[in-house]
Amino acid sequence: MTRRVRWTTVVVVVALVALAVLVIGRGGIPGGLPAAVVTSPSATAGSGAAGSGGGAGSGSAGDPVRALFEERRSGVEVQGTGVVSRILPDDDEGSRHQKFILTTPAGISILVAHNIDIAPRLDGLSTGDRVDFRGDYEWSEKGGTVHWTHHDPSGRHEAGWLAWNGRTFS
Repeated sequence: MTRRVRWTTVVVVVALVALAVLVIGRGGIPGGLPAAVVTSPSATAGSGAAGSGGGAGSGSAGDPVRALFEERRSGVEVQGTGVVSRILPDDDEGSRHQKFILTTPAGISILVAHNIDIAPRLDGLSTGDRVDFRGDYEWSEKGGTVHWTHHDPSGRHEAGWLAWNGRTFS
């Protein structure tokens, strides 16, 4: 093996290792789910359609938020769906957040705090609209809060998103 071929092989291997470290550091391959994410089948099956209906998949098995709420867990990445039950005023102190309450298929109410200094606002959001989400769940007696529903500009936190009306907001 010539010196040039050996050097090229080393450069390619180093580049592949660097790429693997970068991908793993950002939580996996884009579109994939890291092992710590609790998901709802309805949120991964389709996004953005208004009205979610719950149906036979309702309950703890179809609603990952219910399990987190019952176990009083916090700091867990969660992916699910809910129907907007209340629109709240924006929080303009510090980073601005669009706030609204979602009711999950199991009937758990969660506050969504969506940072609109980082991600686009859901303009025109109304009660009764279905919103799919991925973010960080924090337990509370009222049901909990989901935040980090956007990318992290510094790349240190798992990226989240909201899907509504055929669009993804991250």
